[in-house]
Amino acid sequence: MRYCLLCCAVLPALAVAAPATAAEGDPIEFADGATFDPIIDLRLRVETVDQPTFADDATAVTLRGRAGFEVAKSGFSLLVEGEGTLAIVDDYNDTIPGNGPEPFPVVADPDNVELNRLQVAYKGKGFGLTVGRQRINIDNQRFVGAVGWRQNEQTFDAIRGQATIGPVSLDAIYSNSQRTIFGHESPNNKFDGDIVLLNAGVKTGPVNVKAFAYLIDYDARLAFSSQTYGVLATGGLAVGKVKIDVLASYARQSDYRGNPVSFDADYLNFELGGAVAGFSLKAGYEELGSDDGIAAFQTPLATLHAFNGWADLFLTTPVGGLRDYYLTASKGFKVKALPGFKVAATYHKFESDLGGLDYGEEFDASLGFKLGRVGLLAKYATYNAKSFQVDTDKFWLQAEISY
Repeated sequence: MRYCLLCCAVLPALAVAAPATAAEGDPIEFADGATFDPIIDLRLRVETVDQPTFADDATAVTLRGRAGFEVAKSGFSLLVEGEGTLAIVDDYNDTIPGNGPEPFPVVADPDNVELNRLQVAYKGKGFGLTVGRQRINIDNQRFVGAVGWRQNEQTFDAIRGQATIGPVSLDAIYSNSQRTIFGHESPNNKFDGDIVLLNAGVKTGPVNVKAFAYLIDYDARLAFSSQTYGVLATGGLAVGKVKIDVLASYARQSDYRGNPVSFDADYLNFELGGAVAGFSLKAGYEELGSDDGIAAFQTPLATLHAFNGWADLFLTTPVGGLRDYYLTASKGFKVKALPGFKVAATYHKFESDLGGLDYGEEFDASLGFKLGRVGLLAKYATYNAKSFQVDTDKFWLQAEISY
């Protein structure tokens, strides 16, 4: 109860302290054509985890702050951003070794202070180049993303070039270090190696098609070294007065460089979505294949929380692979005092790719809106285990403000 009281006291205070104005967030011109754009972000979160295999439930109350700036002139820019996470209530396993036996489930938000981004960039007509520690989100972040849900963001030490030529888009990235969410005290705070990410896309009418190649050669995390080649198609189709959103993706993954296991595995994802009676509905199927139980399709650079259930029980694909059948419904409501008011719910049915073993099922729900400049969010996930992992309940209550 004391944690709920803490939220009730602090979250409204954040909202009152930050009234919105039209000028907030705009870059400040300080010289002829030169601008200064401050970066300020605060996120307060309560997260609880209930798993029967642990003696106690986990309770984490964490405050994440980011501060920095971006200066820009004539297409050139410099961005500097620091990030820090403070555990106000730390009754949870923060994944940092050396804490002794943990009676709590994992909440992967350890205390942390780090240089989150330091990049120089140039953006011209149809071309862009970014060098340094940077945030990288590609498409829907299924293969590469910033893991924005966790308090400590994932970034990359990389060079990235992007170009647009008519309907064609090109994106090429080389990174020698994946800076993870686990914090500066963790042995897993970074994974070094040679990471090459290539994308080429073309937009034809209502359809956007992209081909990609992701080559990961880790120095030490050898079991996750892989080469992945695939295609992603998204678009909208009109059926009478109804618009149907379609997504289809296929990829093939195999071992690469130092990986000691030889394997080949397929990835499939199909989605259909549309609006019915004011509700947004989406049905989908995702498969991360298994090579006869030897190894399974993995996505170690992805924003994993966004896929296969918010309970986060499939962050690493089981060797038997994974089939995820899911259905999502969401609806926005026009509430004058609470802009952006939206509710959403998702149901997942999980099976193994090898043998069709019933893993379990999960139900996720969320509610979000804004008070002034403060975004408020409540989320809940409950996983009912059948033959994989254990029953899990997670709850989040969050407030965030950004400038």
